[in-house]
Amino acid sequence: MRVLVSEVGPRDGLQSLSRTMPTADKIHWIQALAAAGLQEIEVGSFVNPKLLPQMADTAEVVRAARLLPGLTVVALAPNLRGAQAAMQAGAHKVTIPVSASQAHNMANVRMTCEESIEAVRRICEYRDSLPAGQRAEIEVGIASAFGCTREGVVSEDWVMDMAVRLAEAGAHSVGLSDSVGLGNPAQVRRMCARLRQAIGERAGGVHLHNTRGQGLANVVAALDAGVTTIDASQGGIGGCPYAPGATGNIVTEDLVYLLESMGHDTGIDIEALLRARQVLAQALPGEALYGHVPDAGVGPAFRYADPARVYAGPVVAGCAMEGAV
Repeated sequence: MRVLVSEVGPRDGLQSLSRTMPTADKIHWIQALAAAGLQEIEVGSFVNPKLLPQMADTAEVVRAARLLPGLTVVALAPNLRGAQAAMQAGAHKVTIPVSASQAHNMANVRMTCEESIEAVRRICEYRDSLPAGQRAEIEVGIASAFGCTREGVVSEDWVMDMAVRLAEAGAHSVGLSDSVGLGNPAQVRRMCARLRQAIGERAGGVHLHNTRGQGLANVVAALDAGVTTIDASQGGIGGCPYAPGATGNIVTEDLVYLLESMGHDTGIDIEALLRARQVLAQALPGEALYGHVPDAGVGPAFRYADPARVYAGPVVAGCAMEGAV
């Protein structure tokens, strides 16, 4: 099937770093990602710049990204004020984080879960008040959906209840986020299936972390449940700054390799994606970047899901040691 890889590195990745990437470098990186075939990129967040100075230039980045043909420009906003700024800047889609954990939601957005659901309703009312051409798509990611390091177990029934209430509030789609990497494949498969049963076509994608090494296994489980949108971050950078131990976003390069190898078409050129990684590395010298495919290379047996596309880049011919098993 066709799978949309939604790149979140320019937002989720960069806001988690102590340093701030210059605006020109952000735009260059986003251009390189789009050139590789990424069709949706979360380019920044509209939050208080005193809290996250890394995101202070998001309006400028949104305007630059909108110039890229065929790209869906996504911005995160935690409240009505941020959503208004995102739509005024021209974001095609605004993603609203709402945690299923009261403790995490309070730390992340300074609201209870119920207050965040009400904020989504007000955001959707604002969206509907705009001329048709200025209305952004509103998506909600339910954070800590698979567990929380602050509260522990999160009730699956509560997550589904939240999803229904968020859809009723007017969200176009509601997805599930594993904010701290606690999810396992059986849980992800079960909850993604329940989400589709609960809200039908409004069931969105998944945002999974690889904190405990379960990221790609959880992706396969989500695919089994019919999910067709997967978030990832180039180089695996990022993680929620308000969730202890939340490092380890899924690596975009590894995800694309997995999906294409399984026969799921992403439309992404892996060689161009690796060139975009070089842009990121040059903009953040010394910053740790992760990924098995960038380290090991693309194997000689790799084939794109679309038979019309042929990988023509460098490959790893085999084991480094002659006779190695």
